[in-house]
Amino acid sequence: MVSGLTFATAESDTPPTPSPDSYSSGELFHAALQSKEYLGRAATGTTTDPTQAVPRLKQSEPTAEAFSPGMLTTSPSRQSALRSSMSSLPVEEGTTTTLITTTTITTMHGPAQCNATFFAMEDVVESPDPATVSPLDCIYGITVYSGYGVEIQVKKLEIPAEESLTILTYGSQGLKLIADKAVMSEGQVIRSTTNQVFIYYKRRGQNNHALFSLHYQAYVLSCPFPRSPENGGVTVTDIHPGGQAHFHCDPGFQVRGHEIASCVNATEPHWSTAEPQCVAVSCGGWIRNATIGRILSPPPPTVSNLSCHWLIEAKEGHRLHLHFERIALDEDEDRLIVRSGNSSVSPSLFDSDADDVPERGLLSESSALYLELTVDSSSIPLLLALRYEAFDDEHCWEPYMPHGNYTSSDLTFQLGTTVSFTCSPGFVLEQGSTTIECVDPSNPHWNDTEPVCKALCGGDLTEPSGTILSPDWPQSYSKGLDCVWQIHGSEDKRIELDVHILNIRQTDVLTVFDGRDLMSHVIGQYLGSKERFQVVSGGSEITIQFQSDPDDSSFILSQGFLIHYREVEPNDTCPTLPQIEFGWISSSHPSHVRGSVLTYTCLPGYDISGTDIITCQWDLSWSSNPPTCVKVQQCPDPGEVVNGARSVRPEAGFAVGTVVRFSCNQGYQLEGDRSPKCVLKYDPCPNPGVPDNGYQTLYKHSYQAGETLRFFCYEGYELIGEVIITCVSGHPSQWNSPPPFCKVAYEELLEDHKLEVSQSFEPSHQILSENIALAIILPIILPLFWKSLSHTHSYSPITVESDFNNPLYEAGDTREYEVSI
Repeated sequence: MVSGLTFATAESDTPPTPSPDSYSSGELFHAALQSKEYLGRAATGTTTDPTQAVPRLKQSEPTAEAFSPGMLTTSPSRQSALRSSMSSLPVEEGTTTTLITTTTITTMHGPAQCNATFFAMEDVVESPDPATVSPLDCIYGITVYSGYGVEIQVKKLEIPAEESLTILTYGSQGLKLIADKAVMSEGQVIRSTTNQVFIYYKRRGQNNHALFSLHYQAYVLSCPFPRSPENGGVTVTDIHPGGQAHFHCDPGFQVRGHEIASCVNATEPHWSTAEPQCVAVSCGGWIRNATIGRILSPPPPTVSNLSCHWLIEAKEGHRLHLHFERIALDEDEDRLIVRSGNSSVSPSLFDSDADDVPERGLLSESSALYLELTVDSSSIPLLLALRYEAFDDEHCWEPYMPHGNYTSSDLTFQLGTTVSFTCSPGFVLEQGSTTIECVDPSNPHWNDTEPVCKALCGGDLTEPSGTILSPDWPQSYSKGLDCVWQIHGSEDKRIELDVHILNIRQTDVLTVFDGRDLMSHVIGQYLGSKERFQVVSGGSEITIQFQSDPDDSSFILSQGFLIHYREVEPNDTCPTLPQIEFGWISSSHPSHVRGSVLTYTCLPGYDISGTDIITCQWDLSWSSNPPTCVKVQQCPDPGEVVNGARSVRPEAGFAVGTVVRFSCNQGYQLEGDRSPKCVLKYDPCPNPGVPDNGYQTLYKHSYQAGETLRFFCYEGYELIGEVIITCVSGHPSQWNSPPPFCKVAYEELLEDHKLEVSQSFEPSHQILSENIALAIILPIILPLFWKSLSHTHSYSPITVESDFNNPLYEAGDTREYEVSI
């Protein structure tokens, strides 16, 4: 037998816990974010060993749930008080019957709560009891161990249109929306990237109530795979907490930063250090037993009056080949000299003041090369990248072609070896043969120079994917260019431009046309520098035009641009927008198709700066820029009141906490809350009293302007005057008509008298009796009639004071309703 349930009650003097509905959503968010400890145990924190203090997912452990605020729990004290009882009932003498009553306590799950915090590694979050009072702002917080994320599976989902369900993750970047009811469906799995998740349910309707069930469990998080540094690489032992990443640099470069990074177990697992850079070695140096490597310009910032010297020495019997990968020097202030030998007096092979850059590179006459670099100006960025390689007398040097690749018949490049070249995407093969051969046993060398892969100015592109580079990339482009690239895709496809690098001068312009020529619609025009972005065409063709200013007197070297393009399926969606800080975004559609609406919501304590609703327009652009959430610093000016005054404390501005008090002039009264105003205060109309043989509805002492009063007469009397009178505003207010009075209904009275006289005489004397009756009645009736006409009807005062003291009568308001008897 189930006797009932017992809930814990506080027996001490502690104040009662407020109900969940008494908290604002801001207080709930604040309380949830401040909750950092597990119930019944200390928080694990961050450990260097990811296996330490972190339980396995299959471990059996008690589920600890804290409902905040106002948790309902079974009371241990009350449970112990409920025991088996025995009572004796008197019956016939000499006989006693014993009745044993057993009380069974059955534990039952109470209704789902609003505002709960979960610390278990697996549990279920359910919608609150539909019987709870609306409106509701429910926040369910889920916190698992550091190093774990939260995986949520939608088991049941029925959300009415006027209600909302939002899932947010909390990490180093604050709250971030990961799902809302617009994109959720039953069976869907949602994963967070941190160990904290908040589920926000908002109810405003009174009839329909949401029904949802969300099953969650923890899963192991990992660090993102580290990027390889430019001119270097990385090897990773494990991307989970405790794993390490080892960074290294190519010859001629050195690691700037930490060579080893560890994956740290935290709310969001991350690498212990930032990714390092590979920078050129210091200015100058002595390279012994050289095989293959690079010499680069000193790392920035490069100062003027710089002098660097390099000595490259190969093994005895070897020679050196030096290839110019990149070089950009100030023609008047900078100078590079390359000598065949080991000193500054060795014969010169190249002098930048007198010679052009050799396309085939330089060959040493001995086993050493000596380089001198002098920099006297810092107005132009210094660019220098030289590749050296040692080879013996029986082999050719390894060919090198920037921005391209080769295939060789012999990887040792002995005599007779042939090499074929191809260019990287975005480059075209120029100046040289596509195939070269190692010849001449007495002095092995290639029969032709390596070809050059060059980025051209414009072109007609028909491949489904490719690369577009600024002219002469990676060197700086020149002045006065007008380049046009046309990309032709399949008819049922779109063209996506992925602009990786855009670094041009402010006087130069890159324009993107949505079509096959320069008369098409412009979908993008760019100046200066811009971070990586994408542009998608509306059709199967797109045109790109680049123009550099021919008259720029302050012309300086600029990096240019690097654009990857590819065919994509028709998407017809607006670009994805970044998340809003201190708030979240709700979308009317899972993808940003035409007509879809984004609604921005800020956390409590923050206000929207900008429009909170933006729409994806027909041209696949957003109707306005996304807003931001700014901390509430002050309230708007509530304005002055006419026929009144206000006081502000403190006086400077309307910062949070400022109090504004309004008052009205004499004869006016204050109305309104958020927008108060002073309105005329009229004196009420006094009650005119109850007529004799009549009554009123809703007795009151006085009536405000606009109120009405209705009169009625008892049976046998008729109302003379207005049935309803109205109180007209004024100083003082007055009734619009005199009150009516009740008069005897005389026609009925005369009929009664005639009937009595006719019955009192015999028929034989009818004529005589009628004459006598008329002679007697007329002298009596006429004076009474004239007296009644000349008599002023008297009103009896309202003497029943208890009527006015009755709350029912006092609450009467004839402006809203009337009661008729």
